[in-house]
Amino acid sequence: MTRKCQLTGKKANNGYAISHSHRRTKKLQEVNLQWKRIWWEEGNRWVRLRLSTKAIKTLEKKSLADFAKEAGLNLNKL
Repeated sequence: MTRKCQLTGKKANNGYAISHSHRRTKKLQEVNLQWKRIWWEEGNRWVRLRLSTKAIKTLEKKSLADFAKEAGLNLNKL
């Protein structure tokens, strides 16, 4: 399973670690992912998703069904 947010699609970013002498080495900036159990009202059950912390904050404003519909995620298959 890739390290990717199931709702927002966020994934790792390539970048450089720059030292004091300005030498550049490649690094991977991973997204902050958390396993989260969220109550899904329409399905009347818990859904376990791997979400970025940004998506968790957004879920406080939007409902899970609306957010999943925007992302094109079918909650019945989870």
